[in-house]
Amino acid sequence: MNDARRPVESRPPRMEDLARLPVFFALAGKRVVVAGGHPAAAWKVELLSAAGAKVEVFTDSPSEEMQAVVMDAPRGPIVMHLRSWAADDLAGAAMAIGDFSDDAKAACFAAAARAQGVPVNVIDKPKFCDFAFGAIVNRSPLVIGISTDGAAPVFGQAIRAKLEAMLPQGFSAWANAARRWRDAVKSSGLSFEARRRFWQLFTARAIRFPDQAPEQADYASLLAQTRGQAHAAEAGSVTLVGAGPGDPELLTLRAVRALQSADVILFDDLVAPEVLDFARREAKKMLVGKTGYGPSCKQDEINALMVSLAKAGRRVVRLKGGEPLIFGRASEEIEACRAANIAFEIVPGITSAQGAAARLGVSLTERATARRVQYIIGHDRDGKLPDDIDWSSVADAAATTVVYMPKKTIGELAARAIAQGLDPQTPAVAIAGATRANETVVTAPIGQIAEKLNEAALTGPVLILIGRAMAGAMQNAGEGTRSQLASA
Repeated sequence: MNDARRPVESRPPRMEDLARLPVFFALAGKRVVVAGGHPAAAWKVELLSAAGAKVEVFTDSPSEEMQAVVMDAPRGPIVMHLRSWAADDLAGAAMAIGDFSDDAKAACFAAAARAQGVPVNVIDKPKFCDFAFGAIVNRSPLVIGISTDGAAPVFGQAIRAKLEAMLPQGFSAWANAARRWRDAVKSSGLSFEARRRFWQLFTARAIRFPDQAPEQADYASLLAQTRGQAHAAEAGSVTLVGAGPGDPELLTLRAVRALQSADVILFDDLVAPEVLDFARREAKKMLVGKTGYGPSCKQDEINALMVSLAKAGRRVVRLKGGEPLIFGRASEEIEACRAANIAFEIVPGITSAQGAAARLGVSLTERATARRVQYIIGHDRDGKLPDDIDWSSVADAAATTVVYMPKKTIGELAARAIAQGLDPQTPAVAIAGATRANETVVTAPIGQIAEKLNEAALTGPVLILIGRAMAGAMQNAGEGTRSQLASA
């Protein structure tokens, strides 16, 4: 019998070290001092003016690029003083930018700025900088800054180029619409949950029609749609989400959207920690541990918690390893939602069997040798081998059988299948932690797999795949091309 276990809130991990704190200065109407007239300084002046700053340039030898940007300011006014800077020039500035090839001059400028309490940047001299400029993707008011802390500017530019290709230019118009409509949404009388639903609908429409300029009719349509869904938004909901076998890159887009809109996430031990990185940081994350043969929260308690949170108006994500509709006890949670009249939806995930087969580089079916795939569970509620397995089906040479949670019963399962006619030389592959960094594979004929599994002492979620389609996996494992392999 499993020991009782209570749901435990999982605290979000502390922020990893940051080389730089990414912040966005509001510079509209504020004075910024730039000392120097080289082309690099001209580019910084253009950025500052585009941000609405009142830029004062101090140089006695302006480059052609500097003269050109002064004559054609993007947004904020630019005034050029044909002389060197002085300490008094820095008083009251929002920030100061210096362009000096000489370290002594750079150090003098940085010290003068700091004495006035002005944050300073000296171009291409990080040791004199309080802040840094990064590569920019501009869909203003949607702006993305990229920094490598000066370690690899070319790498940062390459990332910027990828983001430029990914983000439609039309996102600028949608972000501007969001800025125009924000106050109207706040004063619309919608509840907090309904307002959030409005912005979810807004985002979905922007992504679907990025190059269609939003109009007032779009606002009216979104508002009407939100009002029609207001009750559902305030009533709370449950979303059963398949987390896949472990690799977070195997999450579906729909699963990521559910995680990013959740108020509360109830997750199992078998969910890879990296998957939770896709969730809203503000979401409450609660471990409702369910592991085979170990301490587990009672299913009734999980159901009750899930329903109570939804009734309190929370958007609850029930995050389950693999595919929730395959040996995930999803039916009990679905029934609990129906009984409580809670709105629910299901986001299927990639099954552990699919993830394992992909990592092994094999197909679960083959036209000539494996015409059927079947999933069975390796233990019943009492931890023993189920009594109602169709052994003739398991012994079918034309089937691929995937056994979930088989570690304790694989010896008995193999013996009974062989007794029903399964060839003891049939290939079998056990895979623990499929698709994860600690993935381990054990291969052997079905008649020997239990012994090999005991020797390997695998930890974590284990699957066993049985059938002639696994012959290629045994060969690959023997080549040592998979992570942490122990082959027969």
